[in-house]
Amino acid sequence: MDSTKTNRKRIGLMAMAATVCLMLLWACSFEGYKFNGASIDYTKTKTIQINEFPIRAAYVWSPMGPIFNNRMREIFVQQTKLTQVKRNADLKIEGEITRYDQRNKSVSSEGYSAQTELTMTVNVRFTNNVDHKQDFERQFTASQSYTTTQSLSSVQEELVTQMSRDIVDQIFNATMANW
Repeated sequence: MDSTKTNRKRIGLMAMAATVCLMLLWACSFEGYKFNGASIDYTKTKTIQINEFPIRAAYVWSPMGPIFNNRMREIFVQQTKLTQVKRNADLKIEGEITRYDQRNKSVSSEGYSAQTELTMTVNVRFTNNVDHKQDFERQFTASQSYTTTQSLSSVQEELVTQMSRDIVDQIFNATMANW
């Protein structure tokens, strides 16, 4: 009989704790804070302008521009409630892809290149028309490696897609997460 009462008390306490946790999660997600890192006051900030990022690198792979630009727009659609506009936005992100190159990363025991590293760098200018103290201009870089037994053309799309994801995540965190 005592063990039944003890078990009921434990279940009651666990249910109460779960309810409190759910209430806290609900409250946090509706007060402008999201668990994806975005911290936006939607009462003040409603729009975002994301300009095309042209390729200004010495080496150009033409699909790189659309891959990067599409990813930039997607992340802000998926992870914020901001409306994307062409001009006069509360937030503005612009820049250019400034570096896209490869270099030998490691050498085999025979003295030949064993791995090649592909690097992409994007220069970003962020303007926050709601709070200009948050404005910045800086570069974001990502790299991916592949073995030299593979040709660049066979892995280029996959590597550029991953580097674009990495850089866009860095940009999103730098512009939306006000830690």
